[in-house]
Amino acid sequence: MRSLLFGLSVVTAVSAQQTAWGQCGGLDWKGATTCVSGYVCTLNNVSIKGFPNSTAPTAIATTSKSSSSTTFTTLTTTTTSSGSVPTGSGTGPGTTLQTGYYWIRAVADPNFHKYLQTKPIYLPGTAILDSYTTAGQFAIVDGQLVELLTPTSFLYANVIASTVSGATKLAVEFKTTKNTYGTFAWSGDALQWTVAGLSRPNASAWLVCEGQSLWVNLGSYGYMTPAGCVDQTIHYYNDKTANA
Repeated sequence: MRSLLFGLSVVTAVSAQQTAWGQCGGLDWKGATTCVSGYVCTLNNVSIKGFPNSTAPTAIATTSKSSSSTTFTTLTTTTTSSGSVPTGSGTGPGTTLQTGYYWIRAVADPNFHKYLQTKPIYLPGTAILDSYTTAGQFAIVDGQLVELLTPTSFLYANVIASTVSGATKLAVEFKTTKNTYGTFAWSGDALQWTVAGLSRPNASAWLVCEGQSLWVNLGSYGYMTPAGCVDQTIHYYNDKTANA
């Protein structure tokens, strides 16, 4: 199993050190983040644990990619809206799928093999479906849809509750804070979202609208689709690389 070397060095500090093989990081981890002498922290699924130097994986976080290392890359995206040209860049896990995470993509036209990601890439922003070359890597943890950025930083898919009566769709944005409206889950390989008090005909129904933005479809799949949108379901994919 491929693991990602977190690259924490052992330092002298007054704070407690984690024991051998103990957890030393991960989602919402508030415990020790350094290891005892001779051990390093590595990413294992969605937690980070201490492994002996002699058995730790050799992959390290770098800015270049080789066959024996896992790469965290910095990508830059430029978008145009109403004449403005905002730019954004962020650090992400690269183009090799990390253990415990999935690609998420549509499997039907007109967005066949368009992948879930953020706009701007690897930064808080709109959830979109776009090219496999900039696909995000995701896991569902305690009902949260989590995007991996680095071993210690993540984004969370937030569904935005509507204040409009008769709304047909809900926006999805990625933020550094957890979602407080509804729960994400897998049904087979399909991504679903549900929330108490809101009945949906199909919990797996999504919409892709202007700018490739992803929305929760509150209506029936393929029926009375909002103008400017298309119906989609989106599914996890766990090959080591995303593809077209």
